[in-house]
Amino acid sequence: MMSMIFSAGLGTRFKPWTDSHPKALALVNGKSLLQRNIEYLQQYGIIDVVVNVHHFPKQIIDAIKKNKGWGSNIIISDESRDVLETGGGLMKARALLENKESFFSLNVDILTNLNLNKLMAFHQQHKPLITFGVTNRKSSRVLLFDDDNRLCGWKNVQTGQEKIAINKPNLIEKAYSCVVIYQPEVFSLIKQTGKFSIIDSYLDLAAEHVIAGYDHSGDYLVDVGKPESVAVAEKLFP
Repeated sequence: MMSMIFSAGLGTRFKPWTDSHPKALALVNGKSLLQRNIEYLQQYGIIDVVVNVHHFPKQIIDAIKKNKGWGSNIIISDESRDVLETGGGLMKARALLENKESFFSLNVDILTNLNLNKLMAFHQQHKPLITFGVTNRKSSRVLLFDDDNRLCGWKNVQTGQEKIAINKPNLIEKAYSCVVIYQPEVFSLIKQTGKFSIIDSYLDLAAEHVIAGYDHSGDYLVDVGKPESVAVAEKLFP
């Protein structure tokens, strides 16, 4: 099984580090975010990993080469010309990921101890097109689910803006964990091109294809999006 780690972002919330470094190489207890996520995947036997790069790409490539992929087989998806966000980045890496097997994706700035075996078991049991981790933590933007954990929409909690794919009453708000399993046919179904968020594709596909949320509330999860979040992560991830 393969995975993709999204590592191409500009890291604007993580300044001043990202003025001269990629956020993927920011340290938590002496290990970079990228190394930590590669080692996280290794716990579940996943050693074939696509890493996309854009912001200070040479630093990421050099770190991977210097550390021999931290024991994994790392394939670079080069977005150095244009950053494509998560959806565009996934489609750019299509040729590297597309085969007959399902595959994972992670965001490099998310640290979690979500059990990928349990996530995969849920995915295999319910057989959706896409499954991703969600929790009941507070977030400014949430995904909306029905009682069967099927994705029905998206909401900006601060503005009240909603995007509804399946109109049902009493939808349940949950926060996206950025740990995802895709079926390989997703590539032929995504209509967006160029630079776009994968959330746009989820909402576009949700009406005709089952997209499921796996609730892992209670697990550790830290969005290391700002410098002050490093201290939080260091308490949970030694």
